[in-house]
Amino acid sequence: MKITKIEPFVITHKLDTPFYFSQWEYDTRKICIVRITLEDGTYGWGEGYGPANVIKSGIEFFKPFILGKNALEHEVLWQEMYRRSMDYARSGSLQAAISAIDVALWDIKGKIFNQPVSVMLGGIKNQVIEPYATGLYFTRGENLLEKLIEEALMYKSQGFKATKMKVGLGIKQDVEYVAAIRKAIGPDMKLMIDSNHAYSYREAIELARKVEKYDISWFEEPVSPEDYDGYRRLRENTSIPIAGGECEYLKFGFKRLLENDCIDIAQPDICAAGGLTEAKRIAVLAQAYNKDVVPHTWGTWIAISAAVHFVANLDQNPGRMYNELPTMELDRTENALRDEVTQHQIKIKNGQLQVPQLPGLGVDVDLDALEKYLDKETDYDKTIFKIRA
Repeated sequence: MKITKIEPFVITHKLDTPFYFSQWEYDTRKICIVRITLEDGTYGWGEGYGPANVIKSGIEFFKPFILGKNALEHEVLWQEMYRRSMDYARSGSLQAAISAIDVALWDIKGKIFNQPVSVMLGGIKNQVIEPYATGLYFTRGENLLEKLIEEALMYKSQGFKATKMKVGLGIKQDVEYVAAIRKAIGPDMKLMIDSNHAYSYREAIELARKVEKYDISWFEEPVSPEDYDGYRRLRENTSIPIAGGECEYLKFGFKRLLENDCIDIAQPDICAAGGLTEAKRIAVLAQAYNKDVVPHTWGTWIAISAAVHFVANLDQNPGRMYNELPTMELDRTENALRDEVTQHQIKIKNGQLQVPQLPGLGVDVDLDALEKYLDKETDYDKTIFKIRA
């Protein structure tokens, strides 16, 4: 089961409608995906979260160390890549490159054994998942609040039982928007807020206290990911559960969050924090601290499917006869790279999804669409454009 090819692809798409949040504006999607092929032709797809060209370079960096190796020994390969990068990349985009490769190896492993990745991870403990709709970003133009209300009501009409909205443009505006969205969707739909680390502790606690009455299911990334003390103090002084971790890498990053009692909900991004191999370890660590795990997910159906299989395998925390269904993030913003390039078997009905039973991740890539969205400005080996070879 030797690895014979590792091919990273950078794909890009200019958005029809740019959107923004507390930190910056998106007008383009750009994602790095990778295909790993074995000597018998079996292949798997992976994805990295972060700056696509940097992740592609990271994959190229790791390629010589794992070509020709046994794809089934994914922990051996993970350790090799981790040790090769530890001296200068204990977090960041090289870890996202490891993640992309690792996800592809799990896809391969499932295909070889003719089992879904969730089974390969240890079994499907959660057959049904109730994802929440991520959206409610800010856009330019008039009547923004009306547009946000319309979007939230659309998610409700689609059957979603929860949605997450952006905050972080100022406390007064945040409170106004949160109040309006809660009024629109009513009391039965869960509502989370995400500031993308826009606030200091002082600002975050002021906002938390002003929106507590709107039944907020969690406050995500309220302060800087560097401010562990701010996280801890906020958690101690608000009734709103605190979520974070998408800017953390590896189990060591989450160990810092957990040791400092920063969060109620750990949010590793599988395609950045170390792949499925490391996400499994992070989940075990979080459970030891009696914390929930809800992965951050952003990208194509490769990343989404990896999260589905991961959540399917999560332990119930703490577990009882009648558990709430586990949740995960489902990005609903414009993304042709997700909707056209990747193909999947996940069906969402009445706000719930069944864990797919196909081997591996249960995803594939439309090669025509891949060529259509391939970033031609990226520096490729000319042979890589022969995608079907």
